Amino acid sequence: MKRNIGTMSIGVRCPIIREGDDLAKIVVDSVLAASKEDNLPIEDKDIIAVTESVLARAQGNYANVTDIADDIQNIFGGKKHVGVVFPILSRNRFSLLLKGIARGASKVTIVLSYPSDEVGNGLISLDLLDEKNVDPFKDVFTLEEWRKLFGIIRHPFTGMDYPGYYKEFVEAEGAECEIILANDPRAVLKYTKNVIAADIHTAPRTIRLIKKAGAEKVIGLADILAHSVNGSGYNSEHGLLGSNKADEDRVKLFPRDGMPFVMKVQEEIKKLTGKTVEVMVYGDGAFKDPIGGIWELADPVVSPFHTPFLDRTPNELKLKYLADGKYKDLSGEELSAAIAADIKEKDANLFGKMTSEGTTPRKYADLIGSLCDLTSGSGDKGTPIVWIRGYFDNMTSGN
Repeated sequence: MKRNIGTMSIGVRCPIIREGDDLAKIVVDSVLAASKEDNLPIEDKDIIAVTESVLARAQGNYANVTDIADDIQNIFGGKKHVGVVFPILSRNRFSLLLKGIARGASKVTIVLSYPSDEVGNGLISLDLLDEKNVDPFKDVFTLEEWRKLFGIIRHPFTGMDYPGYYKEFVEAEGAECEIILANDPRAVLKYTKNVIAADIHTAPRTIRLIKKAGAEKVIGLADILAHSVNGSGYNSEHGLLGSNKADEDRVKLFPRDGMPFVMKVQEEIKKLTGKTVEVMVYGDGAFKDPIGGIWELADPVVSPFHTPFLDRTPNELKLKYLADGKYKDLSGEELSAAIAADIKEKDANLFGKMTSEGTTPRKYADLIGSLCDLTSGSGDKGTPIVWIRGYFDNMTSGN
């Protein structure tokens, strides 16, 4: 019988995860229960994905504002005037980090990039910059100068005035604060030589430029809580990168040491079903909102832990290319049969071939992570596990 269903992405409910829970057992039990409930068998090459949030929660990987403040003082040698360059505009992602930095500093100079932050949160439109004849590659503003030129502009989704919000956060901790708007990270050196590069994916370049320009001490967010402070959680690879606000005083850090968890889930599914599934931990997907311009990837990576197969990239033919080109004179069953034959006979590596032009040569882990993030959402769906069936199929599978 011809199979008409291709890829299925299924959100799977599970109990609320708490510190110390056996997450691998919960994941396996939940997926098996979903399989039985809906009479959907688990097959080889199915994918079981788990959000990074529940793994970090099971690990108890938390830190509080004072832990961050103490590490700032450890790194810089006491309460210093610290520059914070290119933070993203986010209450969830950065507000408590800034609170901790401010608590550990005497003064904070924040350099905000414009017209948007690194992940696309907009401060101002390009049209307004054009109207005021502003060159974002060169022009540097104090907050007072910025306000005089543009007034207060609020974020289209959150309604926040982020420059004012961040300034208030710092001052509430008893530290002085000044806001600078610039796109050259070296602008911070006019104010202080002790700098935190707060960007996510562009931090290596930011650090390199500031160091070369004469900074005394430059670190990234990955260097803060890279080890335990006061018995806190930590992440030796990512530090504060990928953290989220847990409550008004704590952040949940990105999970660490997750490969044993991934491999255990794979092994248990094999033991109980005889099937070899792929397993991954995922955070933010990597996609861009067409209205707000926000690029979703505020985590350092889409998937910090996954089974090795998911490091590969797709090797697929472009059906539209075949249908509109090579087989443009065919239709119906004859067209389907011709394309199916090409799929079955395709080269093991289609890199650079015209027949694969327009397919997406990204890692499976990154592509699937975006699918998982959209499936589970970030609100109250209650499905931190995503079970994907048929992702590695093509149009000949099951026929």
